Amino acid sequence: MSTGVMARPRGAHATASGSRRRQGRDRGRVLRLYVPLGLYLLFTVVPFYWMLVFALRPSGSTTPVPWPITFEHFTTVWNDIGYAMFFRNSVIVGVWSLLATTVLAVMGGYALSRFRFRGRSLFMVVLLCTQFIPGAMLLIPLFSIFKSLGLINSLGSLILADTVFNLPLSIILMSGFITAVPYSVEEAAMVDGCTRLRAFLAVVLPQLRPGLIAVGSFAFIHTWNNFLFALMFVSRQDSFTIPVGLSYTIGEYSADFGALAAGGVVAAVPVVCVFAVIQRYLVHGISAGAVKG
Repeated sequence: MSTGVMARPRGAHATASGSRRRQGRDRGRVLRLYVPLGLYLLFTVVPFYWMLVFALRPSGSTTPVPWPITFEHFTTVWNDIGYAMFFRNSVIVGVWSLLATTVLAVMGGYALSRFRFRGRSLFMVVLLCTQFIPGAMLLIPLFSIFKSLGLINSLGSLILADTVFNLPLSIILMSGFITAVPYSVEEAAMVDGCTRLRAFLAVVLPQLRPGLIAVGSFAFIHTWNNFLFALMFVSRQDSFTIPVGLSYTIGEYSADFGALAAGGVVAAVPVVCVFAVIQRYLVHGISAGAVKG
């Protein structure tokens, strides 16, 4: 009888101890995971919030909440500053750079993944080392080359420059992703009578969709946000891209912060929408290319 009476308090004490340990682990997880993520989210979201505030509140207003809401800044930046032309130029440069980078990255990545040749490892190291070279160091040589080719003040110079700077990392990522596709599948297609090119197009390329999306997304975003090349290689207003066009809202003694913020919102919306659609493929493509490479 006394043994049964003593057993219940022991069990209750063990249950209470286990509950306290679980609560301690939960609190520790919150402190280690959710607090840093919350601070990072706050650090990321606050600038976007203030950009929306400046874009939507009337000129001269100082309230931290955009009320009453006005779209006058969007009208100003789109019609008066010529933002529609800047937007079109950015789309043209971004899409062509995306296509050129993706095609060349697939070709280079396939060569590095499927063929073994002397200097292959050194070549990959050189590709990695190019990521440490600032673009500003190459402005004068690139300007001289583009001037001799007659590409200054044309969107072609921006497409070429952005494609060249996007290629090294894109080739390395694509090489890792192609390596993840078993070569035996490609060999089986060639045994059935396919050429190497046909085997690649029919068997390998369909499996590279996440990698293609990852590489294309990086190339497009880098080109979309590039300010330095667009500023140095283009001086005609009808060839400006969004970053350079927005810089002209800042005068010598004043700045139209409302128009600048409205232009930033318009520039960010397409990128956010694209990432919302492709994020599943993007994360899979980055992880596969990094792990398998």
